[in-house]
Amino acid sequence: MNRRLPVGAEPHPEGGMHVRVWAPQVQQLSLILNSDTDHPFRMQSEADGYWAVWLLQAQAGDRYQFQLNEHHQLYPDPASFYQPEGPHAASCMVNHAAFSWEDLAWTGVNSPRQVLYEMHIGTFTEAGTFAAAAARLEALTALGITTITLMPVAEFDGDFGWGYDVVGFYAPYHVYGTPEDFKRFVNEAHRHGLAVILDVIYNHVGNSGAYLSVFSDHYYSRHYRSDWGAAINFDSPGSAQVRTYFIANAVYWINIFHLDGLRFDATHFVYDASEQHVIAEMVTQARQAAPDKTLYFIGENEPQHASATDPVLLHGLGLDAVWNDDFHHSANVALHGKREAYFHDYRGHAQELVSSVKWGYLYQGQYYAWQAKLRGTPVLGKAASCFVHYLQNHDQIANSGFGRRIHQHAKPADLRAMTALLLLAPQTPMLFQGQEFAASAPFLFFADHAPDLAASVEIGRIEFLSQFPNLQSPLSLAYLEKAESEKTFARCKLDHEERERHADIYLLHHDLLKLRRDDPVFADPLNVDGAVLSESAFLLRFFANPPHQDRLLLVNLAADLWCESVAEPLLAPPAAGSWQLAWSSEHPKYGGEGIREIDLGSSFALPHSSAQVFAAVVPSAQE
Repeated sequence: MNRRLPVGAEPHPEGGMHVRVWAPQVQQLSLILNSDTDHPFRMQSEADGYWAVWLLQAQAGDRYQFQLNEHHQLYPDPASFYQPEGPHAASCMVNHAAFSWEDLAWTGVNSPRQVLYEMHIGTFTEAGTFAAAAARLEALTALGITTITLMPVAEFDGDFGWGYDVVGFYAPYHVYGTPEDFKRFVNEAHRHGLAVILDVIYNHVGNSGAYLSVFSDHYYSRHYRSDWGAAINFDSPGSAQVRTYFIANAVYWINIFHLDGLRFDATHFVYDASEQHVIAEMVTQARQAAPDKTLYFIGENEPQHASATDPVLLHGLGLDAVWNDDFHHSANVALHGKREAYFHDYRGHAQELVSSVKWGYLYQGQYYAWQAKLRGTPVLGKAASCFVHYLQNHDQIANSGFGRRIHQHAKPADLRAMTALLLLAPQTPMLFQGQEFAASAPFLFFADHAPDLAASVEIGRIEFLSQFPNLQSPLSLAYLEKAESEKTFARCKLDHEERERHADIYLLHHDLLKLRRDDPVFADPLNVDGAVLSESAFLLRFFANPPHQDRLLLVNLAADLWCESVAEPLLAPPAAGSWQLAWSSEHPKYGGEGIREIDLGSSFALPHSSAQVFAAVVPSAQE
């Protein structure tokens, strides 16, 4: 049979279902259909440790399990497409071809000027389902978002969680809805002009509900270990079919669910000494499988290696972009002043913020005191769009201990100015769900684990948070929410009515994204350069062709800055031209104190805690 996938249950062209599984160390394998243990179906062994059976009487919706070596224990399919009752129960057969897509004209992520929106399906709405999230997508388009980056939606154990403890790599999480519900979500996103990329976890396997090792002990590495559990075996003996399973999984999300790309979690823990890294193979095969669609791949790479975005032909991973924690850390120090834990090596000064816009990573091979080693590799030649910048994400909000968002740490005026930097700079900006309307809901660490595992996770979480001095005392720890509590999870659900109640901050995000999209210079600058005006003030010049369309962004994160004269050529207007104030973060409609007229052609005062946009004006160019 010519299958679409190497494993799993697929409709047979002559009727029924064809099921294939990799179990190289099993002597006998049977399939139990719809709990009928009295009539098992013997599977036939194939080359390379695969087993298969064609069930003419089976159809989509039927439940099935595997019986290994005639033992009484039954197991779900390691490549199950749907687990209606969770990862411990029977698998459900799915006919993926039965869904009627309406996005055939959709061609993917066709511009490097993306605006990302990180979403957790379980807390994005009160219902916490694909269907409920789909009903909210139009608002994201209106805001100016171009791409949703979903936190993991593959099957994991429990009734709620972040999704990073994946155990069913091919099955959408049953609590969020059916595979068809997920397809409807993607279909609806495309209808609204939104791309969707998915956070995938290939650095470890979840601790509860994982049955891969029952079918083969080659799935887990014997040489490596991640920070969260058993690492996956991508390069040791027996890894060939493991690689096939996971590479096919990456392609599966693109082909079957019409996703527009993937975000690879913690790529530095995806250990692979093969000639070609497994992530590079995933990216290559996914692009080959969708030749008429522009795909978008992002990686999290804590060591900041340039190879993450190097082309595959140059032995890189071939990713389009990487998360840039350096920008987050520097911006957050500038906003709230704390330099503890992994914020230790950042000062939040104007120089750091300018350098992050010009060069991406701040650490590209220098000594990094917090880790007592060199950090990063040179990436000076990378396009600005290669770096994803953010003021908050799921990790960073939760790492505050109490799930508080950036607007609860920073002064409103400072945050407005920093938001202007985030959304107008040439890097790829990312908002975390609810950031656009200053959501009051926290984002805490939550995971519905059994008591023993929950206790172990809590110990690990406390150890991690102990790097922050304010979270070391028993008094502080007593106020940490229990991750396994449903109340903790429920507190994190967004209240979308806050979009109206917090209209000023929402309008700020909306107008900045409109400026980024519609202004020809911010939308496609020829080049961007910057200069430091003081320890807390700086300017960025967005060069245009022709130059009479240049733009200036002036940011001041401290007290009023008196500028009698500024010996900085980037402040000079185009020949015979001048600068005209075009936008201010202090507009009253954003909650500001009012717009101060500024004449850059003479001595001027740069208002405190503000961002100003100036447009070049050349009289002859207007005639």
